[in-house]
Amino acid sequence: MRVTGYKSHGVGAAAALVNAVTSREGDDGDDALRAVLEEHGFFVQRFTPATAAALRPWARTLRSFFEAESLDAAVTLLNGLLSDVPMHPHLADHDELGLHVHYAPPEVALAHRVRATTLMNLAELLCDHGLDRIGVCAAADCDRVYADDSRGGRRRFCSDACANRTNVAAYRARRRTTG
Repeated sequence: MRVTGYKSHGVGAAAALVNAVTSREGDDGDDALRAVLEEHGFFVQRFTPATAAALRPWARTLRSFFEAESLDAAVTLLNGLLSDVPMHPHLADHDELGLHVHYAPPEVALAHRVRATTLMNLAELLCDHGLDRIGVCAAADCDRVYADDSRGGRRRFCSDACANRTNVAAYRARRRTTG
């Protein structure tokens, strides 16, 4: 199993954290943030209220990455964060994942491991695909972000529900003008 790249748990966790903390309908409560991490493959046994408190500003910072209007802006943001987040990469082989890279040692705080992993995975995504696989949902009434892990890489909505709602509204608008 590959844990880096555009299908990585770090990229998905970054988008989910941003949505939980910064979107109108998000839930940034401690239990919700713990669930986000668990859903994206982080070991959450050491999750505490302090972990949640540290993740909220991180999510607000990462929102700027998903909103970046140019590659240069995204690169500048990530380079600044790479300077600020200490990394100690090492190889690990556990839980039948195969040999893979961790960007922070297991003994550091969970929030630090999340920052290091999401940052490195977003940097890899940017290097591999530019801005084509990230953004803010194209639905008019949605402020959620997305990271596209589809094969074609043409996603522009945070969910199928937003895509369907937007497409149905466009269809109905076309019918009203032609009928």
